[in-house]
Amino acid sequence: MRQNTARRTALLDAAIEVLAKEGSRGLTLRAVDKEAGVPTGTTTNYFANRAELLRQIMARTHERLTPDPAALAETMKAKPTPELTATLLRQLLDRMRADRSSHLAMLELRLEATRRPELQEDLTRTFTAMLEANIAWHLDAGLPGDHDTVLLLYIAMLGVIVDDLTVPGLLEPYGIEKIIDVLVQRSLPRQQPTT
Repeated sequence: MRQNTARRTALLDAAIEVLAKEGSRGLTLRAVDKEAGVPTGTTTNYFANRAELLRQIMARTHERLTPDPAALAETMKAKPTPELTATLLRQLLDRMRADRSSHLAMLELRLEATRRPELQEDLTRTFTAMLEANIAWHLDAGLPGDHDTVLLLYIAMLGVIVDDLTVPGLLEPYGIEKIIDVLVQRSLPRQQPTT
């Protein structure tokens, strides 16, 4: 297998685009070559098979959707309040919208995993690690809420993101900003000062 990191990344980015546009059935090594604008057979030189390509797509989408550390550090200068949590959720949605292809590719991988047990295992392991890391980050950052609250926020935001990216008109009448505000208010009610 070839080791040119820049070329491998470009091929993975092309695979994400194919997966987002054509679905898992349209994801072939040849389709990735075409999307990347490289000679036929190039993808085969970098990925042993389609299963290996799917595993590496998972890692690449995670890289692409991870927040910029400097921007996140700037956001985290604020006091850890429910309002900061709402800001972080809005930024999450903004990242998904900015890289719609990565999130749609991940949705396609989820669907493909229902038909491929080995991919199901990989996805479960990957998503479990990501979810637990996100929960730990939230708690370590001193943001309000406990483990279960963060889990519920994750589940709710996943639904918001899926609807926003796939049928945006569905939630539009309700206002995404308002949905996020209500979600945070109901999940993390403001503590009343004790006297």
